[in-house]
Amino acid sequence: MSPVPDHDVLNSIPRAGESQADFRERMTLLQAEAVERRRQELGELRSRLHAPADRIRIWERLHQLPLPRSATHRLLAVIATNTGLSLDEVRAEQQARAAAKAPAAAG
Repeated sequence: MSPVPDHDVLNSIPRAGESQADFRERMTLLQAEAVERRRQELGELRSRLHAPADRIRIWERLHQLPLPRSATHRLLAVIATNTGLSLDEVRAEQQARAAAKAPAAAG
């Protein structure tokens, strides 16, 4: 699995007085930390210790995509598979979010 580039790694430049070897070492460390963070987040994604809504939010954060609003959207099956949830659980979260927005929209 190829890790998603980390913001810190992508935006890092050598520090004043830092040798190339030290810069490479620092980048290697930052990359290793990013890979470990990603590994932990992927573990949390399927953890039964998290409620379905939390697992879906973790998925949204990792993939930087919102939960689709359509109950027939193809991405729902992907989210269900990735989070270890059933399609019904993902749709229940969709409905809960829609219900939470409905009173705010009406008022």
